Amino acid sequence: MRLLGLVKNSTQPTKERPGLFHMLRSAKTRPERLQAQERVKVWTRERFELAEDTAILVSEVSCALPGCPPIETVVAFWTENETRHHFKLFKPVAEIVPDDLPPAWMKNALLAIEGIDCECC
Repeated sequence: MRLLGLVKNSTQPTKERPGLFHMLRSAKTRPERLQAQERVKVWTRERFELAEDTAILVSEVSCALPGCPPIETVVAFWTENETRHHFKLFKPVAEIVPDDLPPAWMKNALLAIEGIDCECC
């Protein structure tokens, strides 16, 4: 019984240990992470010559597939006629540098074709 009490107490949020939900939530909203996401958006906009009002999504996701890096960054943007383009960078968003982005001439190759779900990108 005493062991169960220790486990129960170790999972209770405290000021020093805010709890799993708070830790996960704060990891996604940390200023450093938000700044890194904004940098990737700016670089994507510049690289592919996107308009200021073009929607760009930068998300960090975990991957459990064998051979896949544990954390990837997915970038998606929409151009005319709501055409979606996307690519993955196989590292956390904070580690991305401009040279990690695909070259501008690959823009059309980044099209997300409806009905085709590609696990690799």
